[in-house]
Amino acid sequence: MKGKFEPLVLAFCCNYCPSCSADLAGSAKMQYPSNIRIVKVPCIGTIGAIHILKALENGADGVCLVGCSEGKCEYSSGNYRARKRVQYVKNLLGKLSIEKERIEIFNISAGEARKFCEVAREVTETVRSLGPIPLKTKAISNSKEE
Repeated sequence: MKGKFEPLVLAFCCNYCPSCSADLAGSAKMQYPSNIRIVKVPCIGTIGAIHILKALENGADGVCLVGCSEGKCEYSSGNYRARKRVQYVKNLLGKLSIEKERIEIFNISAGEARKFCEVAREVTETVRSLGPIPLKTKAISNSKEE
């Protein structure tokens, strides 16, 4: 009998506000899913479409970008650039018949540890309901054929 599917979700978190929220959640012993893997980046505006696609190709079932609140980016427009890139990747995924909901972007302020936990749970539940990413299942079946 197969176990329950547990997705791997990669969260690119801005090193400013969102990372502080994630750290605060951890130090306050707030619960969020253990399958969220946090990657701190200087700004989510540095994350290109290629980074999101490579994360999916390399085993992530979902990716979220977590940036500063709108208008509060330390680099002035990083979260706006990231939002455009996320939309671009969603469009690409749609053309590949892969669910767009696997990619999300959120804005979180430094003191919003509870919101960070809610976002982590929301993303995990969404991706869990979608099941394993088709790229992963194709890769597994191809390796079994060899």
